[in-house]
Amino acid sequence: MSNSYEKKVNEQIERLKAGDYRTIEHQVAQKRIAWFKQNDLKIDTRQKLLPRSAYELLFFDYMGLSEDDLPVIKETDQEIVWLSLNPCPTLDACQALELDTKSICRAVYEKSTQALISQLDPQLRFLRSYTEIRPYTAHCKEMIVRVDFEEMMTLAIEEARLSKQEGNKGYGAVVTLGNQVIGKAHNTAITEKDPSLHAEVNAIRQAEHTLGDSNLSGAILFSTCEPCPMCSSLAVWANLSSIVYGVSIQETVQLGKSRIEVSAQEIIERSPLMIEVIGDVLKEECKSLYA
Repeated sequence: MSNSYEKKVNEQIERLKAGDYRTIEHQVAQKRIAWFKQNDLKIDTRQKLLPRSAYELLFFDYMGLSEDDLPVIKETDQEIVWLSLNPCPTLDACQALELDTKSICRAVYEKSTQALISQLDPQLRFLRSYTEIRPYTAHCKEMIVRVDFEEMMTLAIEEARLSKQEGNKGYGAVVTLGNQVIGKAHNTAITEKDPSLHAEVNAIRQAEHTLGDSNLSGAILFSTCEPCPMCSSLAVWANLSSIVYGVSIQETVQLGKSRIEVSAQEIIERSPLMIEVIGDVLKEECKSLYA
């Protein structure tokens, strides 16, 4: 073990000893975003970036690793999958402290990795296998997939139309993990006589049932309308990675809808968790639902 690597391991041991994983997560995310901005990386947003672009940005440009450290086992225009074999200070620190890498890597490095990739293109999503992760296996299996936001929002719009047909208020939501739809629902508050049954609530509950886990880190919530404070708060407690919506609360208020005028971004900023919020996906199509 080189002195520089040993120093990194000892520094990570000291950070993890404190047990404040959310602070570490935020610090790592801020450091990575700052690096991206300082390097003034020019991204042509007219071009659809391949998952390989994010893979190379993260590991070659930012971390200074080589492809020998991260052999690719599958690659298409929509997905790149690799096995991480590189020396890892977090792995060694976890073993020294008898901590579970499944918990630490999910709590600290999943969203902070996505924060850097989202600077490149938020439709590129970082995912990690928690069944193939060191030291339980000889490698960490990780991937970056492209999620088509418009395709997923179209599914949410279909749910919103079903809601109207049933006599509800016309909101739809979808939860995805990568390209896998793990929750798809609409609001049923009127027909089921329960004001809590918003589309997002129903979709998140489905997603938790699908995964058998109340922690939805890595997942995206798509909603035809910006989630209300209740639904945004549920996204926090479910630990979602992203909220993507079509039309904003303010815009639906202007259309005459009764809404609590607190944005999803404000709820997230006041929460202890890091969740990205992205609006205006198929905005006009979503807006027409409430005209």
